[in-house]
Amino acid sequence: MKHAVVIIPTYNERGNIEKTINAVLTVFKEIKNWKMSVLVVDDTSPDKTYELVEEIGKKHKQVQLYINKKKSGLGGAYLKGMEYAFSKLDADVVFEFDADLSHDPTKIPLFLESIDKGSEMVLGSRYVPGGSIPEDWGLHRKFLSMAGNLVIMTVLTDFRIRDWTSGYRAITKKVYEAVAPLVQSDQFSGYTFQIGFLYHAVRKGFKIDPNIPYHFVDRTIGQSKMGPEYLIKPLLFIFKMRIREIIQHKVFKFAFTGGIGALIQLVSLQIWWALFGFAEPQYELSNFLSIETAIFSNFLINNFWTFSDTKIEMSDAPKKFIQFNLASAGSIIIQMLIAFLGKKFIGLFTLFTLPIVHFAVNTGTVFAVIGILVGMVWNFFAYTRFIWKTK
Repeated sequence: MKHAVVIIPTYNERGNIEKTINAVLTVFKEIKNWKMSVLVVDDTSPDKTYELVEEIGKKHKQVQLYINKKKSGLGGAYLKGMEYAFSKLDADVVFEFDADLSHDPTKIPLFLESIDKGSEMVLGSRYVPGGSIPEDWGLHRKFLSMAGNLVIMTVLTDFRIRDWTSGYRAITKKVYEAVAPLVQSDQFSGYTFQIGFLYHAVRKGFKIDPNIPYHFVDRTIGQSKMGPEYLIKPLLFIFKMRIREIIQHKVFKFAFTGGIGALIQLVSLQIWWALFGFAEPQYELSNFLSIETAIFSNFLINNFWTFSDTKIEMSDAPKKFIQFNLASAGSIIIQMLIAFLGKKFIGLFTLFTLPIVHFAVNTGTVFAVIGILVGMVWNFFAYTRFIWKTK
């Protein structure tokens, strides 16, 4: 029989913990195909919550206690609890569960049912049909929760998960082993832990069920631990990770390299054409030479940055550079054709002169820009299929 452990982190929760444990144990009686346990992780509460949990544990063998000698916060408490549950209690699944009964324990069987159907992580959500937040929440708290989730979904361009900040979750051992090493640093304190853990689980491609609805109940005893960091730190984390994803993406790297190549090409076009005295018959030759100059720089940058995971060895560089030129022939043909057609049907003339630098922008430059953009599409296809193809 598989074992599920409901982890409840506590810090000064003496007024809530007994009621919460009893409510969870009552639900356990309905579950027949899983072994169920409660693990309270207490950060050595000044109100001695752990002493009350010890007394409860003497009456109910399903209740376990883990005491953190040093206050580690929400993320640290969950990580300690998960490690203990999986290594010492032989858990197959752990739950994240609030000590103040903000989470509805009657939903636990639905989480387990989803796990039985193949889900590797299951999320309780307040923002799917059947879920809700307290009507008496202040506007500022509603805004923090709803706007925060909307921003996260928008930044990550992932709207499948409606409640990124929910702390009601079921996590399999497989997910824990893959994600826990990534959320060990201090930046994953408080609510950033919830978002960070889910972010990495999503990015690793685990099968996640985000649709277990529940009504979030506000605490009646004690004070909410939600502060300004609820919104600020998690959002900073999300923006940081998204920017990192974009920068590390090959398409971005290729486009950035192409932008550098385009700048080199445009500058060298002016240089080559100037060497020919801006003679109209020499425009095509100047354009060709500027393209070849950019190709050489692009080969070097792409090899050492864009496609660094399939980097060409120095011994193969000459051969690959020839192949690179051949693959780039399509781009050269495209750009030369656009330049030719532009000159033939539109003509070459100055459009305007940039102030300070006195750089004359003419139609020839515009034709080059258009050719570069169209050629880049071809280049990315050719480079990934023939030059830096995955082995």
